[in-house]
Amino acid sequence: MTTATQTFDETDKALLTAVQKQFPIAHRPFEVFGEKLGLTEQECLRRITALKANQVIRQISAIFDTRTLGYESCLVAMRTAPEQADAAAVVVNQHPGVSHNYKRNDPFNLWFTIAVPPGDSLKRVVDILHALGGAEETILLPTLRLYKIGVKLDLTGHEAPLEAREEIYDEQKRWAAKPPLAPQDIRFIRVLQEDLPLLEMPFAVLAEQAESTEEELFAWAKKMEHLGYMRRFAGILHHRSAGFKANAMVVWQVPEEQVDAVGEQMALFREVSHCYRRPVYPTWPYPLFTMIHAETYSGCMDVVKRIEERVGSFPHKNLFSTKEYKKIRLKYFTPELDDWWKTVGLPAAQKLGNA
Repeated sequence: MTTATQTFDETDKALLTAVQKQFPIAHRPFEVFGEKLGLTEQECLRRITALKANQVIRQISAIFDTRTLGYESCLVAMRTAPEQADAAAVVVNQHPGVSHNYKRNDPFNLWFTIAVPPGDSLKRVVDILHALGGAEETILLPTLRLYKIGVKLDLTGHEAPLEAREEIYDEQKRWAAKPPLAPQDIRFIRVLQEDLPLLEMPFAVLAEQAESTEEELFAWAKKMEHLGYMRRFAGILHHRSAGFKANAMVVWQVPEEQVDAVGEQMALFREVSHCYRRPVYPTWPYPLFTMIHAETYSGCMDVVKRIEERVGSFPHKNLFSTKEYKKIRLKYFTPELDDWWKTVGLPAAQKLGNA
């Protein structure tokens, strides 16, 4: 889908860059956020409303960590006959835990991310999708180590080229000891994962939906961010509308003993939004994955060059998406998964792979 290029004044650029990092959870958040940008509450609200209406800001909400919430998640690469890719994508997209699905320029032509809640077997689900989609080969690429996750596009050109380590959500923050989720936690998650109402006091509305008070909601959010259940409360942009029309999933064939050191360095690059270590296969010898965002294809390649200058040159593939099949925000603790199991005609006993 082609997206028209939009122009932004310097204030909009600053706003769009800042909203991806953190949006305040406060009684009057647009007033608090506006003050940081030299805007009144009403001007801040007006600009954000316009940027959402023009499909530049996709959503402002809590961004939770899938694995920390107890979900099992995975990147999956599927190789289909070229003429079968679109049909296979339709099958894959029907699973509500699939948040992203792309065709890419590789024999493994279908790439999707999937998450399942406690009680479901991810491998079992992928086996079903493999069979229903008529795939020739499917490999599971779970995260073995997380070096970085978090899209923060710089529209100002003023951000440092390398991020500070404390800015990065990584393995250490993900796996710190955490208490189990309680029913009240689930209620708050269901509310805060939805798009923030564009009102002067939006959290009053969300607190009412959660059968709580604003103060309780604020305290809970602060605790969840401290524990790592919530990575941040922030805005997510439509990349293309914001001017970042190219992205490349670059996979690197790095020797096993060097992967962690190289991954930690690659994660520092601001244009790298995701950096993971994943398993290798005889048909897939690339353990290190980086997702790079830039305004153009050549911009992505410039980042690859800068990465190589810093960490060294390794065999790699630059995988560009040639078709977007699905891109949504994953929602947690919803009933749609039960409906999916019914559509594939399997009883609940088979969720964990019991034949």
